[in-house]
Amino acid sequence: MPMFRFTTYLLWLTYIISASVTAATLTVDVTDAQGNMLSDSVVELISTAPLEATSTSEITLPATAHYEMRQQDRVFYPFVLAVPQGANVDFPNLDRTRHHVYSFSEAKQFELKLYVGTTADPITFDKAGLVAIGCNIHDYMQAFIYVAKSPYFSVSDASGEIQLTDVPPGEYQVKIWHPWQIVAPASSSIILNDGANQLALSVDIEHQNKPSSPPSGFGASDHASHMMGQHAK
Repeated sequence: MPMFRFTTYLLWLTYIISASVTAATLTVDVTDAQGNMLSDSVVELISTAPLEATSTSEITLPATAHYEMRQQDRVFYPFVLAVPQGANVDFPNLDRTRHHVYSFSEAKQFELKLYVGTTADPITFDKAGLVAIGCNIHDYMQAFIYVAKSPYFSVSDASGEIQLTDVPPGEYQVKIWHPWQIVAPASSSIILNDGANQLALSVDIEHQNKPSSPPSGFGASDHASHMMGQHAK
């Protein structure tokens, strides 16, 4: 019995070591056409391996994590949210003002009529694609949800950096998207090796201001008129 336990422990230890050795990490630096670091970019890696060689977990994603697009100070946070296909997203309203959240996007159409606080149920995003979010009461409020079909994706931070960890080595198609892109960037490919990998990407964008809270006492309708047309289509 002790020998059996020892053998089991060795097998478990070998698995852990081999798993850590065969995992790749990818650091992506995203800039605009002028070389400025670019936040709010989504990068997604899609395996080019044949379907039968891809594990089930890479095809059907368990939506166990909690995702949230909140309304606070009459603005959506975050401006860009990336989730796996099948994820449930909550839309809590932390304002005293009621909001009317909606989307007419092909990937997901829904409507959350006037409410404060939390809704009874989250919204399930079961189709990969881009979902533009708006408020029917405050036209300047806008945000985006990128629904990824791959488990390997993230949004660039304020320094334009993305870290993807625990990615199986191999060849991947690289997709990048930004809400202010002038044209959709062409996809590229990358071969990830064990350990650390680096990638630099650039997106040509039309610089805009993110939606922001209107100043205290400033008319919401005036602010909406000022912001109209400034944010992604």
